[in-house]
Amino acid sequence: MITSSASTNVRSPIFLTADWWRLAMLNYRVAPSVAAPFVPAGTDLDLWQGHAYISLIGFLFRDARIRGVAIPFHRSFEEVNLRVCVKREVDGVTRRAATFIRELVPRAAVAAVAHWTYNEPYRALPMRHRVEQSAEADGHTRVEYAWKGSSAWARMVVSVEGTPSVPVPGSEPEFITQRFWGYTRQRDGSTFEYEVEHPVWKVRPAADVQREGDLAALFPHPFARILADPPQSALLAEGSRVAIHSPVRLPR
Repeated sequence: MITSSASTNVRSPIFLTADWWRLAMLNYRVAPSVAAPFVPAGTDLDLWQGHAYISLIGFLFRDARIRGVAIPFHRSFEEVNLRVCVKREVDGVTRRAATFIRELVPRAAVAAVAHWTYNEPYRALPMRHRVEQSAEADGHTRVEYAWKGSSAWARMVVSVEGTPSVPVPGSEPEFITQRFWGYTRQRDGSTFEYEVEHPVWKVRPAADVQREGDLAALFPHPFARILADPPQSALLAEGSRVAIHSPVRLPR
């Protein structure tokens, strides 16, 4: 369902529900001028301490259902995406959001549905993951997401220790993880808005980050150079059940 309304205060129906688990987030500060070309009409860059942020995020997508109906062979899979933090002001309230530069999944049908419904920049290719969790009290967890480009595998790995906790208000982890809206630029220049419902995620800062292969091969310029550098920060969010609402076209 795609609607168009001068007011976006009325909630649209839920389109998809799923579990998002073990969200490994590599976060990079970029100049606003670098991120600005990817900001959809009607939204603005969301800055933290004067910096624009992009994040490379890998997570597990489980028990996916479209309008409550499970899709055979497409319920559980990995996703890796590159996003920009954006926002929109509605009746004096800031909607913190993300817009996506690239999204990778291993299921062609998933990519096709997301592209058709939201015009999201999905691409389907081979992917895999590994989660290692210690039985000891130190809480050691290691999460790896990998994807295969034209010829070789690339991967991102985040290792954490300790007990996850709710981000401190006003902190960078809160800024990164508490994004409850999505915006997508359409072919005609308009913008789709959709709500993303989930509870506040508990997080742990990364004790170690590894990156191997050409992480930037599937991402457009100028992000190749940016992703080659160490991230400004990295964390692991526990995740939760998520509900994604049907898109609404913003008024011109």
